[in-house]
Parts: sequence; C-alpha cells; structure tokens
Amino acid sequence: MPNQLKKFRWLNSTVLGIGLASLFSDWSHEIATTVLPAFLATMGAAAAAWLGIIEGVADGLSSSAKMASGFYTDKLQCRKPIAVIGYLVTALGTASFGLATSAWHVLLARSAAWLGRGVRTPIRKALLAAAVTKETYGRAFGFERMLDTVGAIVGPVTALLLVTAFAHNYRHVFLVTLIPGLLAAGVIAFLVKEKARKPVAHISFGERLRLMPKPYRKFLVAVGVFGAGDFAPTLLILLATQKLTPDFGAAKAASIAVGFYVMRNVFYAAFAPVAGWLADRFKKQFVLASGYGLAAVMTWLIIFVPMNVWLLGVVFLLGGIYVAIEETLEDSFCAELVDEEHHGMAFGVLATVNGLGDFLSSILVGVLWTAFGTTTAFGYSAALFTIGALLVLRT
Repeated sequence: MPNQLKKFRWLNSTVLGIGLASLFSDWSHEIATTVLPAFLATMGAAAAAWLGIIEGVADGLSSSAKMASGFYTDKLQCRKPIAVIGYLVTALGTASFGLATSAWHVLLARSAAWLGRGVRTPIRKALLAAAVTKETYGRAFGFERMLDTVGAIVGPVTALLLVTAFAHNYRHVFLVTLIPGLLAAGVIAFLVKEKARKPVAHISFGERLRLMPKPYRKFLVAVGVFGAGDFAPTLLILLATQKLTPDFGAAKAASIAVGFYVMRNVFYAAFAPVAGWLADRFKKQFVLASGYGLAAVMTWLIIFVPMNVWLLGVVFLLGGIYVAIEETLEDSFCAELVDEEHHGMAFGVLATVNGLGDFLSSILVGVLWTAFGTTTAFGYSAALFTIGALLVLRT
C-alpha cells in the first residue's frame, strides 16, 4: 500500500482542481463551439471565412495575454487570484455570444473570452508543474488534458441536447454555458493550493528570454512551425458537414459531423494519459514528433483520399490522438526544459507561439478553403505539420 500511495503522489488536490477547472471550462466553451457554425449561418455569414477569422483573431489576442501574463506573474508571490479572474472573464465572454446579432459581435465576444483564457493559461500550467515532481510532469499534464477533453466530450453532447430542448434557439444555449464556466473559476479558487515561491528578479522581457536554455528556443521554433498549420477543429466539423450533405442531407450531415467531433474528443481524452505515461518514460521530443507526424498523416488523407463517412471517421480519430500527444508533450517538455522559477515565462511564451500559430493557421486555412478549395487549404497544413515533426526531432 505505501508503494501504491507513493506511485500516485502526483495526484493531489491541486492537480485535481486544475483538471476539474479545465473540464468545466472546456465543457462551457465546447457547447458554444459546437453550435457556432450553425449560429453564424443564421446570420447569413460565410461560415468558413468567418470561423477562420473569429478563431484566428481571438487566438492572436489571447497569445498577447499569455505572453504578458507569463512574464508578469513570475514576479508575483501569489498568482492564483489572477487565474480565477481569467476563468471568470472566459465564462462571461462565452455566454455573451447569445447577445450577438452579427458575426462581428461574435468576434468581439470570442476575443474577450480568449483574453481571459490567455491570462490564466501560463499561470495554470505553472501551478500544475509546481505541484508535482519532474519525474511525473507527463502524468500530471496528461491527467489535466484528459479531464479537459472530458469537457470537450460532454460539451458537444450537451449542445445537441440543448439545441433540441430550446428548439434551435442558440441564444439560450449560449446562456447555459455560464454554469460550467463559473464552476471552473470556483474549483480553482477552492481546490488549488499555491506553494510559497520566491519571485524572480525584475529584468527586461528580452533579457529573460535570452536566459532561456537553447534547447527551449529550438523547441519553440518547432512548435511555431507546427502551430502555423494547426487549424481550429470547427473547420473539421465544417469539412465533414459539407462532404456528407450530398448523401445524407444537411441536417443529418451536421449531426454526424458533431458525432465525429465527440468521437475525436473521446480518443483525445483516452490517449492523453497514455501520452503522459510515454512522456515520463521515453525522450519527449520523439513522442512529440510522432504526434506531429500523425497530424500530417491526417491532413494528407484529407487531400488525397476521397472522403466518405468511414474515412472521415478515421480523420477525426487521428485528430483526437495527435492533439492528445501534442498538448500533453508540449507542456511537459516545456516544464522539463526550463527551471521552475521561470515556468510562468516559459509557458507564456510557449502559449503565445501556439496562439500566433493558431492565428495564422485558422485564418489562412479558412480563407484558402473559401478561395481555392480544401486541397490547397489542407495542403498548407500538411506541409507545416511534416516540417514541424522533423524540427522537433532536432531539439
């Protein structure tokens, strides 16, 4: 029994609290994400282009907040209250989708929500890394990713039930997102225990960045290249809907696409702990490169293989597995490469690089799709996924 307790010493109240916060917050915004394409369609918006712009601009704004938050909060003794505020802003911003009457209103609401998300992200990751040992980073981050993705599974299912219950009144659906969003802020406030820490000395951002280890900077380049092709999952939902509409009709195709998205998230949740286990036992750059490689395989399939319901299922399955590896390994590898006192800065820069990549990829894939079709749009992503896999191997 003592050995078993020692084995699971990483699963403490802070790890659990952060995991539950991720679950509730993802539950909230995944409800909104699931119905967002249909909601935009009721406004007469060009779905692919607007989805790309909304996701891209929001991610770009979020990336600035992540950078500032990571740099600033390393200089504080107590960072948890800022994380609570970030969760509250995200909850309120997501619920305010229901007030939108045009696509640009959704853009503003999503940007506000993702601003809060950006502020809290490096703090949450630093709190999680500080709560466990270096030998268990992979398992702790894998556990957090698993619970985050449970929210991503429950969210779309909840969205479908709410759409039926509210007779396709999307504004009421967005209002319900406030409940899990507020619960996320609550568990951070009451379950997470912040360890006493010594703030870092006040030096410039550029000097702090130059002090980061060289392997970390090389890692950021690989993450940035991969992220520049890593488009929002809403575009996969749109792809499945369009491909299946001729055979199943628009309504059934949309339902199947959401079902695939739920399946993607099931595989994500199931594989995140596996990715964490692998991260603690093998070289992290090799495991991460395999995840990037799976993303490339997924996009090459979209380009070269005619899509039917079965192949779309394979695409979403691969999507779930590669994201589980990508997100678990990027965080745990980052924590390993940088000393603990600089974790806020390290996670902030990492999240910013990812956010800037998402900004480019979501906008470019959406616009390329609208202008030139799916082959060009996903070909762009496939090339960057492949290059990113090769670069991370050289970290």
